[in-house]
Amino acid sequence: MSQPAAAFHVLTVVGARPQFVKAAVLSREFARRAATSAASIRESLVHTGQHYDHGMSEVFFEEMEIPRPVADLGIGGGAHGAMTGRMLERLETEIQARRPDLVLVYGDTNSTLAGGLAAAKLHVPVAHVEAGLRSFNRRMPEEINRVLVDHLADLLFCPSGVSQRLLAAEGVTEGVHVVGDVMVDAQLHYRARALPPRLEGDFALATLHRAENTDDPARLRALVEALAACPIPVVLPVHPRTRAALQREGLELGGAIRPVEPLSYFDMLGQLDACRFVATDSGGLQKEAYVFGRKCLTLRDETEWTELVGLGANRLCGADAELVREGFTWAMEPLRATEPVYGSGDAGGRIVDLIEDFLVARRAAVAREGADSGC
Repeated sequence: MSQPAAAFHVLTVVGARPQFVKAAVLSREFARRAATSAASIRESLVHTGQHYDHGMSEVFFEEMEIPRPVADLGIGGGAHGAMTGRMLERLETEIQARRPDLVLVYGDTNSTLAGGLAAAKLHVPVAHVEAGLRSFNRRMPEEINRVLVDHLADLLFCPSGVSQRLLAAEGVTEGVHVVGDVMVDAQLHYRARALPPRLEGDFALATLHRAENTDDPARLRALVEALAACPIPVVLPVHPRTRAALQREGLELGGAIRPVEPLSYFDMLGQLDACRFVATDSGGLQKEAYVFGRKCLTLRDETEWTELVGLGANRLCGADAELVREGFTWAMEPLRATEPVYGSGDAGGRIVDLIEDFLVARRAAVAREGADSGC
């Protein structure tokens, strides 16, 4: 009687708030399949510690029922090179000790790069969720991270056809799959648990945390003054980096701005569902606004989600206070019917199918090589 094939082992690397949301989708799918098939995928999750306070990290594991990490490396803060280097060293040790069949990374953070690079140097296949995004601004650390990981990954999961075409333009065509966006899966799954906003009536939702804005006093001042002039209240969850920058520059959040502490994912879902529009320098929130049918003012000079600009859902304002103020009138108008450019909420299942197919094929190829060599 033949024995069932051993389960495959996937090691997932996360470290930043958006990655916890994305990982929750695939972790849930891995667990569902593992409960019904002995030859499925066993997942281990390693948290680098890039977001290390309770509001930015721990609360996500509690609320979204993400599996507890098998290791928390506690690496947060410091310069990009130093942080990535410490992560690379520690992740290499984890991969060597745990011997996964594949390392799974998400997005474009230092944790993404360290996980992908550590695995590739140890000849462990890498899967990259949210592959192919490009802002074409190499001054952004995130752009460097995503480009490098895309060029070393074995499996590249694109949220849209635009991402696939951008990879092809760089010569990356092997292992590329358009699967939709796992954030759509997350929103559909968790939307019923959204918490109602505390602010009644019309309001806008804003976030401001990217280094290009917080570390530049002129940009930070211009954006704070612009948001303060909004014709409706602006709920602004204040990121720790932003809070420190405001204190350093002696800036106060007044006018229309309603500062709050960083919000949980379920709080953010409730804000998105109730707000009139979004203003943000975040990458993921631009896309989430679209899924919720909200227009977005992007407080950056470029965006990875170029398809949203073409669809008339996203307007680039940079740190130009006048453009932001002009954008308020545009953003207050309802967004026309949205197109399912990021899929219909089945990205997680499609990704796990492709990972399983890849690992089965790879195990069979290794077995054939062993038979051919007489081992």
